Amino acid sequence: MNDKLVTVFGGGGFVGRYVVQALLRAGARVRVAERDPRRAWFLKPLGGLGQMQFVAADVTRADTVHRAVAGADAVINLVGVLEGAFEAIHVTGARNVAEAAAGAGVEALVHMSAIGADPAARSAYGSTKGRGEEAVRAAFPRAAIIRPSIVFGREDQFLNRFAGMIEAFPVVPVLRAPVKFQPVFAADVGDAFAAALAPKHAGRTFELGGPDVMSMGEIIRWLATTLGRKPSIVELPDAAGALLARLPLAPITTDQWQMLQRDNVVAPDAPGLAALGIEATPLATVAPDWLVRFRRKGRFGRRAETLYHA
Repeated sequence: MNDKLVTVFGGGGFVGRYVVQALLRAGARVRVAERDPRRAWFLKPLGGLGQMQFVAADVTRADTVHRAVAGADAVINLVGVLEGAFEAIHVTGARNVAEAAAGAGVEALVHMSAIGADPAARSAYGSTKGRGEEAVRAAFPRAAIIRPSIVFGREDQFLNRFAGMIEAFPVVPVLRAPVKFQPVFAADVGDAFAAALAPKHAGRTFELGGPDVMSMGEIIRWLATTLGRKPSIVELPDAAGALLARLPLAPITTDQWQMLQRDNVVAPDAPGLAALGIEATPLATVAPDWLVRFRRKGRFGRRAETLYHA
Protein backbone atom coordinates (compact mmCIF):
# COMPACT_ATOMS: atom_id res chain seq x y z
CA MET A 1 0.00 0.00 0.00
CA ASN A 2 3.03 2.30 0.08
CA ASP A 3 2.03 5.68 -1.43
CA LYS A 4 -1.26 4.27 -2.78
CA LEU A 5 -4.26 6.60 -2.44
CA VAL A 6 -7.21 4.99 -0.64
CA THR A 7 -10.59 6.72 -0.34
CA VAL A 8 -12.36 5.69 2.87
CA PHE A 9 -16.07 6.48 3.05
CA GLY A 10 -16.99 6.85 6.72
CA GLY A 11 -13.36 7.15 7.80
CA GLY A 12 -14.29 9.45 10.67
CA GLY A 13 -16.57 6.91 12.34
CA PHE A 14 -15.89 4.42 15.12
CA VAL A 15 -14.50 1.66 12.88
CA GLY A 16 -13.22 4.19 10.37
CA ARG A 17 -10.57 5.65 12.65
CA TYR A 18 -9.02 2.19 13.07
CA VAL A 19 -9.12 1.51 9.33
CA VAL A 20 -7.43 4.85 8.66
CA GLN A 21 -4.71 4.12 11.23
CA ALA A 22 -4.03 0.71 9.66
CA LEU A 23 -3.73 2.25 6.20
CA LEU A 24 -1.41 4.99 7.41
CA ARG A 25 0.84 2.42 9.08
CA ALA A 26 0.99 0.57 5.76
CA GLY A 27 2.28 3.73 4.08
CA ALA A 28 -0.88 4.57 2.13
CA ARG A 29 -2.19 8.04 1.45
CA VAL A 30 -5.74 8.32 2.78
CA ARG A 31 -8.65 10.40 1.56
CA VAL A 32 -11.39 10.46 4.19
CA ALA A 33 -14.86 10.99 2.70
CA GLU A 34 -17.56 12.26 5.07
CA ARG A 35 -20.75 14.26 4.68
CA ASP A 36 -19.12 16.78 7.00
CA PRO A 37 -15.34 16.35 6.75
CA ARG A 38 -14.84 18.41 9.89
CA ARG A 39 -16.01 15.47 12.01
CA ALA A 40 -12.93 13.58 10.81
CA TRP A 41 -10.34 16.31 11.36
CA PHE A 42 -9.29 14.67 14.63
CA LEU A 43 -7.46 12.16 12.41
CA LYS A 44 -5.06 14.79 11.04
CA PRO A 45 -2.25 14.23 13.58
CA LEU A 46 -2.11 10.53 12.66
CA GLY A 47 -0.69 11.09 9.19
CA GLY A 48 2.55 12.52 7.89
CA LEU A 49 2.80 15.65 5.77
CA GLY A 50 0.61 15.20 2.69
CA GLN A 51 -0.54 11.73 3.75
CA MET A 52 -4.16 12.66 4.50
CA GLN A 53 -6.94 14.36 2.55
CA PHE A 54 -10.53 15.17 3.46
CA VAL A 55 -13.47 15.45 1.08
CA ALA A 56 -17.19 16.08 1.45
CA ALA A 57 -19.25 13.17 0.13
CA ASP A 58 -22.64 11.59 0.72
CA VAL A 59 -22.99 7.98 -0.45
CA THR A 60 -26.62 8.64 -1.41
CA ARG A 61 -25.49 11.32 -3.88
CA ALA A 62 -23.66 9.72 -6.78
CA ASP A 63 -22.05 12.95 -7.99
CA THR A 64 -20.25 13.48 -4.69
CA VAL A 65 -19.16 9.84 -4.60
CA HIS A 66 -17.59 10.08 -8.06
CA ARG A 67 -15.59 13.14 -6.99
CA ALA A 68 -14.39 11.36 -3.86
CA VAL A 69 -12.99 8.34 -5.72
CA ALA A 70 -11.39 10.26 -8.60
CA GLY A 71 -7.71 9.41 -8.80
CA ALA A 72 -7.86 6.80 -6.02
CA ASP A 73 -6.07 3.46 -6.24
CA ALA A 74 -8.48 1.72 -3.85
CA VAL A 75 -11.78 2.39 -2.08
CA ILE A 76 -13.21 1.27 1.27
CA ASN A 77 -16.87 1.78 2.15
CA LEU A 78 -17.70 1.70 5.87
CA VAL A 79 -20.96 3.67 5.81
CA GLY A 80 -23.91 2.08 7.58
CA VAL A 81 -26.72 2.85 10.02
CA LEU A 82 -28.48 0.91 12.78
CA GLU A 83 -31.77 2.71 12.22
CA GLY A 84 -33.23 5.14 9.72
CA ALA A 85 -32.51 5.23 5.97
CA PHE A 86 -31.50 1.58 5.51
CA GLU A 87 -32.42 1.39 1.82
CA ALA A 88 -30.76 4.67 0.86
CA ILE A 89 -27.47 3.94 2.65
CA HIS A 90 -27.06 0.15 2.63
CA VAL A 91 -28.33 -0.47 -0.91
CA THR A 92 -28.32 2.73 -2.98
CA GLY A 93 -25.23 4.10 -1.22
CA ALA A 94 -23.34 0.82 -1.57
CA ARG A 95 -24.23 0.67 -5.26
CA ASN A 96 -23.11 4.27 -5.80
CA VAL A 97 -19.71 3.59 -4.26
CA ALA A 98 -19.18 0.36 -6.20
CA GLU A 99 -20.22 1.90 -9.52
CA ALA A 100 -18.01 4.93 -8.94
CA ALA A 101 -15.07 2.70 -8.04
CA ALA A 102 -15.59 0.62 -11.19
CA GLY A 103 -15.93 3.73 -13.33
CA ALA A 104 -12.75 5.22 -11.89
CA GLY A 105 -10.81 2.03 -12.58
CA VAL A 106 -9.63 1.56 -8.99
CA GLU A 107 -7.60 -1.53 -8.19
CA ALA A 108 -9.55 -2.74 -5.16
CA LEU A 109 -12.81 -2.18 -3.29
CA VAL A 110 -13.59 -3.42 0.22
CA HIS A 111 -17.18 -3.14 1.44
CA MET A 112 -18.33 -3.35 5.05
CA SER A 113 -21.39 -5.54 5.56
CA ALA A 114 -22.43 -7.49 8.67
CA ILE A 115 -22.88 -11.05 9.88
CA GLY A 116 -26.47 -11.98 9.14
CA ALA A 117 -26.63 -9.98 5.89
CA ASP A 118 -29.29 -11.70 3.81
CA PRO A 119 -31.84 -10.26 1.35
CA ALA A 120 -34.42 -12.56 3.00
CA ALA A 121 -33.63 -11.46 6.57
CA ARG A 122 -36.60 -10.41 8.72
CA SER A 123 -34.90 -7.22 9.89
CA ALA A 124 -34.59 -4.24 7.57
CA TYR A 125 -30.96 -3.93 8.64
CA GLY A 126 -30.09 -7.50 7.66
CA SER A 127 -32.07 -7.52 4.42
CA THR A 128 -30.68 -4.20 3.16
CA LYS A 129 -27.14 -5.28 4.06
CA GLY A 130 -27.73 -8.42 2.00
CA ARG A 131 -29.08 -6.51 -0.98
CA GLY A 132 -26.23 -4.06 -0.61
CA GLU A 133 -23.76 -6.93 -1.02
CA GLU A 134 -25.56 -7.98 -4.19
CA ALA A 135 -25.42 -4.42 -5.55
CA VAL A 136 -21.69 -4.17 -4.81
CA ARG A 137 -20.87 -7.49 -6.47
CA ALA A 138 -22.99 -6.60 -9.53
CA ALA A 139 -21.08 -3.35 -10.07
CA PHE A 140 -17.63 -4.47 -8.87
CA PRO A 141 -17.32 -8.30 -8.94
CA ARG A 142 -13.78 -8.22 -7.52
CA ALA A 143 -14.89 -6.43 -4.34
CA ALA A 144 -13.95 -7.98 -1.01
CA ILE A 145 -16.79 -7.99 1.52
CA ILE A 146 -16.22 -7.96 5.27
CA ARG A 147 -18.91 -8.99 7.75
CA PRO A 148 -17.95 -8.28 11.38
CA SER A 149 -19.76 -9.49 14.46
CA ILE A 150 -20.30 -6.82 17.14
CA VAL A 151 -17.24 -4.54 17.17
CA PHE A 152 -15.83 -3.38 20.51
CA GLY A 153 -13.29 -0.69 21.27
CA ARG A 154 -12.56 2.34 23.39
CA GLU A 155 -15.19 4.48 21.63
CA ASP A 156 -17.87 1.82 21.09
CA GLN A 157 -21.56 2.14 21.89
CA PHE A 158 -21.84 -1.47 23.01
CA LEU A 159 -19.61 -2.28 25.99
CA ASN A 160 -19.54 1.35 27.10
CA ARG A 161 -23.33 1.59 27.00
CA PHE A 162 -23.87 -1.47 29.18
CA ALA A 163 -21.00 -0.50 31.49
CA GLY A 164 -22.72 2.86 32.03
CA MET A 165 -25.95 1.07 32.95
CA ILE A 166 -24.14 -1.19 35.40
CA GLU A 167 -22.45 1.83 36.96
CA ALA A 168 -25.67 3.84 37.27
CA PHE A 169 -28.39 1.34 38.21
CA PRO A 170 -28.77 -1.33 40.91
CA VAL A 171 -30.90 -3.44 38.55
CA VAL A 172 -29.86 -4.16 34.94
CA PRO A 173 -32.46 -5.72 32.61
CA VAL A 174 -31.12 -7.92 29.81
CA LEU A 175 -32.94 -8.49 26.53
CA ARG A 176 -32.40 -11.78 24.69
CA ALA A 177 -29.88 -13.04 27.24
CA PRO A 178 -29.22 -16.34 25.37
CA VAL A 179 -28.35 -14.76 21.98
CA LYS A 180 -24.66 -15.23 21.16
CA PHE A 181 -22.09 -12.74 19.88
CA GLN A 182 -18.45 -13.06 18.87
CA PRO A 183 -17.08 -9.61 19.81
CA VAL A 184 -14.21 -8.47 17.58
CA PHE A 185 -11.68 -5.78 18.52
CA ALA A 186 -11.89 -2.59 16.44
CA ALA A 187 -8.13 -2.50 15.85
CA ASP A 188 -8.30 -6.03 14.39
CA VAL A 189 -11.14 -4.92 12.12
CA GLY A 190 -9.08 -1.95 10.96
CA ASP A 191 -6.16 -4.23 10.11
CA ALA A 192 -8.55 -6.58 8.31
CA PHE A 193 -9.81 -3.88 5.95
CA ALA A 194 -6.28 -2.82 5.09
CA ALA A 195 -5.23 -6.44 4.48
CA ALA A 196 -8.31 -7.18 2.35
CA LEU A 197 -7.14 -4.66 -0.27
CA ALA A 198 -4.50 -7.16 -1.42
CA PRO A 199 -5.20 -8.59 -4.91
CA LYS A 200 -5.28 -12.16 -3.57
CA HIS A 201 -8.43 -11.32 -1.56
CA ALA A 202 -10.42 -9.87 -4.47
CA GLY A 203 -13.95 -11.24 -4.65
CA ARG A 204 -13.80 -12.95 -1.24
CA THR A 205 -16.20 -12.59 1.72
CA PHE A 206 -14.80 -12.57 5.25
CA GLU A 207 -16.63 -12.91 8.56
CA LEU A 208 -14.82 -11.36 11.51
CA GLY A 209 -15.16 -12.48 15.11
CA GLY A 210 -12.93 -12.55 18.15
CA PRO A 211 -11.76 -15.65 20.02
CA ASP A 212 -14.66 -15.48 22.51
CA VAL A 213 -18.25 -16.51 21.79
CA MET A 214 -20.44 -15.06 24.53
CA SER A 215 -24.16 -14.76 25.15
CA MET A 216 -25.66 -11.37 25.93
CA GLY A 217 -26.14 -12.48 29.52
CA GLU A 218 -22.51 -13.59 29.78
CA ILE A 219 -21.29 -10.25 28.41
CA ILE A 220 -23.30 -8.31 31.00
CA ARG A 221 -22.05 -10.51 33.84
CA TRP A 222 -18.47 -10.25 32.61
CA LEU A 223 -18.79 -6.46 32.57
CA ALA A 224 -20.18 -6.39 36.09
CA THR A 225 -17.31 -8.54 37.38
CA THR A 226 -14.72 -6.47 35.50
CA LEU A 227 -16.14 -3.26 36.98
CA GLY A 228 -16.24 -4.69 40.51
CA ARG A 229 -19.98 -4.10 40.74
CA LYS A 230 -22.83 -6.36 41.81
CA PRO A 231 -26.12 -5.20 40.26
CA SER A 232 -29.15 -7.44 40.10
CA ILE A 233 -29.18 -8.76 36.53
CA VAL A 234 -32.69 -9.55 35.32
CA GLU A 235 -33.10 -11.57 32.12
CA LEU A 236 -36.35 -10.36 30.56
CA PRO A 237 -38.64 -12.88 28.83
CA ASP A 238 -39.05 -12.45 25.08
CA ALA A 239 -42.65 -11.30 25.44
CA ALA A 240 -41.50 -8.36 27.56
CA GLY A 241 -38.67 -7.55 25.15
CA ALA A 242 -40.98 -7.56 22.13
CA LEU A 243 -43.41 -5.26 23.93
CA LEU A 244 -40.64 -2.91 25.06
CA ALA A 245 -39.30 -2.58 21.51
CA ARG A 246 -42.68 -1.24 20.35
CA LEU A 247 -42.89 1.49 22.97
CA PRO A 248 -42.07 5.14 22.19
CA LEU A 249 -38.54 6.20 23.23
CA ALA A 250 -37.59 2.57 23.90
CA PRO A 251 -33.82 1.81 24.14
CA ILE A 252 -34.22 -0.66 21.26
CA THR A 253 -36.15 -0.48 17.98
CA THR A 254 -38.41 -3.20 16.62
CA ASP A 255 -35.86 -3.79 13.87
CA GLN A 256 -33.05 -4.22 16.39
CA TRP A 257 -35.28 -6.65 18.27
CA GLN A 258 -35.59 -8.69 15.08
CA MET A 259 -31.78 -8.68 14.75
CA LEU A 260 -31.50 -10.17 18.24
CA GLN A 261 -33.53 -13.22 17.23
CA ARG A 262 -30.45 -14.94 15.78
CA ASP A 263 -26.89 -15.48 16.95
CA ASN A 264 -24.27 -13.08 15.62
CA VAL A 265 -21.29 -15.42 15.22
CA VAL A 266 -18.91 -16.38 12.43
CA ALA A 267 -20.03 -19.27 10.22
CA PRO A 268 -17.84 -22.37 10.75
CA ASP A 269 -16.61 -22.44 7.14
CA ALA A 270 -16.18 -18.68 6.65
CA PRO A 271 -12.67 -17.20 6.22
CA GLY A 272 -11.97 -14.66 8.94
CA LEU A 273 -9.16 -12.80 10.67
CA ALA A 274 -6.73 -15.71 10.39
CA ALA A 275 -7.22 -15.80 6.61
CA LEU A 276 -6.12 -12.16 6.56
CA GLY A 277 -3.06 -12.87 8.69
CA ILE A 278 -4.47 -11.29 11.86
CA GLU A 279 -4.50 -12.82 15.34
CA ALA A 280 -7.79 -12.12 17.12
CA THR A 281 -7.56 -10.05 20.31
CA PRO A 282 -9.46 -11.44 23.34
CA LEU A 283 -11.95 -9.08 24.96
CA ALA A 284 -10.45 -9.46 28.43
CA THR A 285 -6.95 -8.41 27.36
CA VAL A 286 -7.82 -4.89 26.22
CA ALA A 287 -11.29 -3.77 27.33
CA PRO A 288 -10.53 -3.37 31.07
CA ASP A 289 -8.03 -0.61 30.20
CA TRP A 290 -10.81 1.79 29.20
CA LEU A 291 -13.70 0.29 31.18
CA VAL A 292 -11.84 1.18 34.37
CA ARG A 293 -13.54 4.59 34.31
CA PHE A 294 -16.80 2.86 35.24
CA ARG A 295 -15.32 1.37 38.40
CA ARG A 296 -15.75 2.95 41.82
CA LYS A 297 -12.77 5.28 42.32
CA GLY A 298 -11.65 4.51 38.77
CA ARG A 299 -8.00 3.52 38.37
CA PHE A 300 -7.30 4.27 42.02
CA GLY A 301 -9.88 1.72 43.11
CA ARG A 302 -8.43 -0.85 40.74
CA ARG A 303 -4.91 -0.34 42.07
CA ALA A 304 -6.07 -0.50 45.68
CA GLU A 305 -7.89 -3.76 44.98
CA THR A 306 -4.80 -5.22 43.31
CA LEU A 307 -2.56 -4.27 46.25
CA TYR A 308 -5.10 -5.67 48.72
CA HIS A 309 -5.27 -9.05 46.99
CA ALA A 310 -1.49 -9.16 46.62
